[in-house]
Amino acid sequence: MTETTVEHVRSPLATPPEETPGHGLLLGRKVVVTAAAGTGIGFATARRALLEGADVVISDWHERRLGEAQEKLAAEFADQTVGQVVCNVQESAEVDALITAAAGELGRIDVLVNNAGLGGETPVADMTDEEWDRVLDITLNGTFRATRAALRYFRAVEHGGVIVNNASVLGWRAQRGQAHYAAAKAGVMALTRCSAVEAADFGVRINAIAPSIAKHPFLAKVTSDELLDELASREAYGRAAEVWEVAATIAMLASDYTTYLTGEVVSISSQRA
Repeated sequence: MTETTVEHVRSPLATPPEETPGHGLLLGRKVVVTAAAGTGIGFATARRALLEGADVVISDWHERRLGEAQEKLAAEFADQTVGQVVCNVQESAEVDALITAAAGELGRIDVLVNNAGLGGETPVADMTDEEWDRVLDITLNGTFRATRAALRYFRAVEHGGVIVNNASVLGWRAQRGQAHYAAAKAGVMALTRCSAVEAADFGVRINAIAPSIAKHPFLAKVTSDELLDELASREAYGRAAEVWEVAATIAMLASDYTTYLTGEVVSISSQRA
């Protein structure tokens, strides 16, 4: 009996497209993005919001990288507001101060993007309490703290708003070494659904994205290039998402194109082949 070898044909979508230009989806909106320093989804989201016409405040715990990100964005979008607030999402007081400071600088807040999260790669049998607690505290508890602060703000000002959370397909899928991260992201999904039901009472929509893999330099620091390449090769496109592709979906969820959508988790994935 002869074995049949299945050859994977390279997808015509394997080459990333050019970044889509802005279309004014967030014109005049005031947007806050957490964990926006560096080269990842947070920075790309802040840039996309600016491309779509918003004024933005970015936050991160790393003051130097945050300042560099702010300078880069301000140079590209000189006619728009690009503020910065140092914030550690593990501290409730700092998260509350972020919302207060952003509202003061922007005049109001229309959109909060909860992007802060921490990963890693450790088998459960070898994982320490400290590793588990740190990933859960930043990724899930940090999203809770920022959501709570934003909802208190939106409830008080009574002009409605939008919150977009960054989850992950690992909230659904199983992957070795990712129990802490997957548990945290599944928690973000549940938090999104439950808080959305409550937030509807005062005109706030809350949704989440769940990217499969968006490769950027920071990701390579917490896992191996070999694993990232393997995961990307399993996608139907045979590649990881560009961070701007993830950011564009966040902008859509923050815009008036999704006014009848809340409590949902939108997967950003080309599906595993």
